Amino acid sequence: MSETGLKQGVGLFSVVALGLGMAVGVAVFSVMAPASALAGPALLLAVPLAAIPIFIIALTYAFMGSALPTAGASYEWPRRFVSPAFGFMIAWLRIAGSVGAMLVLSLVLVRYLSMIVPLPLRTTMFAIFVVVFVLNFFGVGIAARAQGFLIAAIIAFFLLFGGWGMTAIEFEAFTPFTPFGWAGVLAAVPVLVGLFFGLEAATEMGDEVKDGRRNIPLGIAGAIISALVLYLLIAVVSIGVLGTEALAESEAPILDAANAFMAAPLATPLVIAASVAAIGTSLNALCMMFSRYLFAMGRAGALPGVLGRVHPRFGTPHWALATAFGLCVLGLFLPMNLLALFLAINIPTLLKYAGTCLAAAKVAADHPDLYRQASFRMGRRFTVFWSWLGIVASLGVVVMGLTADWRPYVALAVWGLIGASYYIISQRMKGA
Repeated sequence: MSETGLKQGVGLFSVVALGLGMAVGVAVFSVMAPASALAGPALLLAVPLAAIPIFIIALTYAFMGSALPTAGASYEWPRRFVSPAFGFMIAWLRIAGSVGAMLVLSLVLVRYLSMIVPLPLRTTMFAIFVVVFVLNFFGVGIAARAQGFLIAAIIAFFLLFGGWGMTAIEFEAFTPFTPFGWAGVLAAVPVLVGLFFGLEAATEMGDEVKDGRRNIPLGIAGAIISALVLYLLIAVVSIGVLGTEALAESEAPILDAANAFMAAPLATPLVIAASVAAIGTSLNALCMMFSRYLFAMGRAGALPGVLGRVHPRFGTPHWALATAFGLCVLGLFLPMNLLALFLAINIPTLLKYAGTCLAAAKVAADHPDLYRQASFRMGRRFTVFWSWLGIVASLGVVVMGLTADWRPYVALAVWGLIGASYYIISQRMKGA
């Protein structure tokens, strides 16, 4: 057990699996098509470029995770080292983002399952929420083992996809390599950056990671490298088999590519199974993260204290899990607009990254004892510089999203005003 009473059941492999599980979800099965329309075969350059801002942020997370592993890290770090109000607003906006992410993942999962048998949308989404939250209620060890099993199945599929697909590649598909120049490559980067969201997932569960100061930075590094290799493999086969024009027009690029070199009766069930496993890992990892920062907010008194309680038998934050479940159920009554939901996910996620980077800069500059106890650290001045670089990268992508749809920004602003009002009123009541 950790000092907070949470059970430590997450090892190094599970840290990698949690990060990959968050990253390898809906996006990998759809994002290659619009990105290839922008960059052509130079999509292979855009993928590693998209990893750069996440790499900058991930190094900051690795530093903070090795210095101060804690549950609900993206709330706790800004709360402790920037200000309680700042930490609260970051986490409050993430509530909306997390509900949106759970809705998107379950929605796409139902659509894939409906290729096999027609399913009622919202009823099946509710059933998915029940399964995921019950799994997490009975212990982090069980949830982490399930995550490891699912991510192993995904990697096995994509290794089969890559190995088999390499035999069917047409090298002419890669010429000309940069048909739209560097402008096309750079235009594809904001589309692809979402592929790498969530690689820092295990930092949210710092209290539950065995030897967190070692396993968190190692796990983040392992997740980044694994994800980059995996995405490049998928991109090479998809382009080489379909060609960029067909890939750009595809609604199901992984399935269409697999159908080109596998027997049709084999390709469809394999791709559907892989997509279900990928989305399942993302749902499982997101449930862990969502409940842990609600737990951290309850423990700190920013939200009702009952959220900070731990189940005496299972060692899980049961009230935080129940609250997260209830919020997801309420979300089922919202309209299912994928573009708006994706932006509602990405904006709070990027603001969370900026908040953590700001906390890291404060730790390096103002807390030398804590800085020195980090097992993974850069020079103090370089850490401050690197953290501000992460802030600029995060906020830059937030601004770029305004060109897609401004309405989610307004909705999040309203949600933020509700959170600010709650925080001010609750603080005044405590001081009375």
